[in-house]
Amino acid sequence: MYLRPVQFVDTPVGRDGEVARLAGGMQWFAAYEVTRDGATRTIPVAEFERTLGAQDDRAAALHRAVTAARPALTLGDRTLRFDQPQVAGILNVTPDSFSDDGAHGSDPAGAASAGVAMAAAGAALVDVGGESTRPGAATVWEEDEARRVVPAIERLAAAGTLVSVDTRKAAVMEAALGAGAAIVNDVSALLWEPRALEVVARAGCPVVLMHSPDPAKGPHGGGGYRDVLTEVFDWLEARIAAVVAGGVDRARIVVDPGIGFGKSLADNLALLNGLAMFQGLGRPVMLGASRKRLIGALSNEAPVEARLGGSVALALLGAQAGVQLLRVHDVAETVQAVRVWRGLRDRALVG
Repeated sequence: MYLRPVQFVDTPVGRDGEVARLAGGMQWFAAYEVTRDGATRTIPVAEFERTLGAQDDRAAALHRAVTAARPALTLGDRTLRFDQPQVAGILNVTPDSFSDDGAHGSDPAGAASAGVAMAAAGAALVDVGGESTRPGAATVWEEDEARRVVPAIERLAAAGTLVSVDTRKAAVMEAALGAGAAIVNDVSALLWEPRALEVVARAGCPVVLMHSPDPAKGPHGGGGYRDVLTEVFDWLEARIAAVVAGGVDRARIVVDPGIGFGKSLADNLALLNGLAMFQGLGRPVMLGASRKRLIGALSNEAPVEARLGGSVALALLGAQAGVQLLRVHDVAETVQAVRVWRGLRDRALVG
């Protein structure tokens, strides 16, 4: 069984019992699209308990997960809130970055300056990566990757910026955490190498678990899906359970459906349209759709540098679906769009 919140409303005022709050955030919805055994029906929130919740433990658990607030993460003297959409800025320190032509690949001071500028523009988090995950990219030796990310992370952390490290390698995780990173963001969901789970569990740090079809082989494999939305949901649900069993606190897990990783254009669009379903995992959701290939596919093959409009559109789609973390290249533009979106929501909520 799967529950997807639908029929979003501007305000809960005057609708007690008719609407529910999505993940303790700024969105309210009036119905669920319920999928069971391949069949789908819509059940109003007002009728959910009577028609389903009281009879089905799975439905009741999913409803609790969808509606429960996502507590903030306290990371040293910084707090990462999840009651509203937050922007995570992408900072690549690779010589072959698809998004910036490797502008910061050999310049730690320049990279750190760019990261501080992202924070000043409103990024709640700066995500530093030293290995390209574009299709066909070569695997980077872990020591080389660590040498790329550590100097930038040290400078950012010293400047008071909240930093995550985008890596799938245990040794790089250790080096980055030692340099001041607070969060691990892993495109392999801690499956690239066995020791990664041990490193995260021992550090007690938050971790982002991203879906890809066969993460032990690389992020872009896979042989297709029967129902991408439910299959990705199931995979992430199982991965959360495995990581918790490995010693990681469930409260410190974030999930990412992995837009563009081993998925066709149709798969990506289905995931984006169904994003609100992932709130049923009960964890904050990260969306990384910025400058992705699907934007070019929908806009006359626009090159990477001409995908700002599509990236902002997808970020706002994520905000509408309750996504808590928007991982983007264009921080200032996305922050502005989200602030306008939030202003509209604030006004609607007060009537």
